[in-house]
Amino acid sequence: MKRALVTGGSGAIGAAIARELARQGLHVVVHAGSNAVAAEQVVEQIRTQGGSAAAIAFDVTDRAATAQALDGFADQAPIQVLVNNAGVHDDVPLAGMHGEQWDRVIGVSLTGFYNVTHPLLLPMIRTRWGRIINISSVAGVIGNRGQVNYAAAKAGLHGATKSLALELATRGITVNAIAPGIIASPGTDKVFSTEAVEALVPMKRAGEPKEVAALVAFLASDLAGYISGQVISINGGMA
Repeated sequence: MKRALVTGGSGAIGAAIARELARQGLHVVVHAGSNAVAAEQVVEQIRTQGGSAAAIAFDVTDRAATAQALDGFADQAPIQVLVNNAGVHDDVPLAGMHGEQWDRVIGVSLTGFYNVTHPLLLPMIRTRWGRIINISSVAGVIGNRGQVNYAAAKAGLHGATKSLALELATRGITVNAIAPGIIASPGTDKVFSTEAVEALVPMKRAGEPKEVAALVAFLASDLAGYISGQVISINGGMA
């Protein structure tokens, strides 16, 4: 049984990804930053549906703590599907943005990518098969007012995705990014009214977490073995 790690697995998109990968027959490690209880709830949902899962909690911005948490995998089967989904918003126009707001958002999305991916790479390479899927955002593709920090983090993730794909192309490991647009969740429902969604999205609706999860599951499958170094948008037709 292949093993997957989904960072930020306690949120709406992360939980949907974890559940879908479990449905595809993977053992899924569901990560949470601070909300370990939510990660355990996702694990319980997966097990109730007959899947295999475990929860883990650590701060992806803390390199030492992340390495220590992931070191426990050394005595087990390596992670072969890694979904870097952890990310945070701290929105404000750049002129009014504090350094801490910049550092926190960059730290989770971009530095967190390094902190989680780096210690898992060599064990994955030794298996000669792997899938690394980075969850980005439409903000990293077209930008968004008030999200200079978030857009910078996600655009940086795009460059990292393309470069790492080149480094791993001969090792049987693909690396791709998914850039969702407006996806229904408790958080986005508070920010985007129905009227706003209809104005911004050509399909006139928000996406569903399960739609993002389905794309992740495809990229994690053997069928996607020739797709690498791509940033794939899933945004209802937004430019």
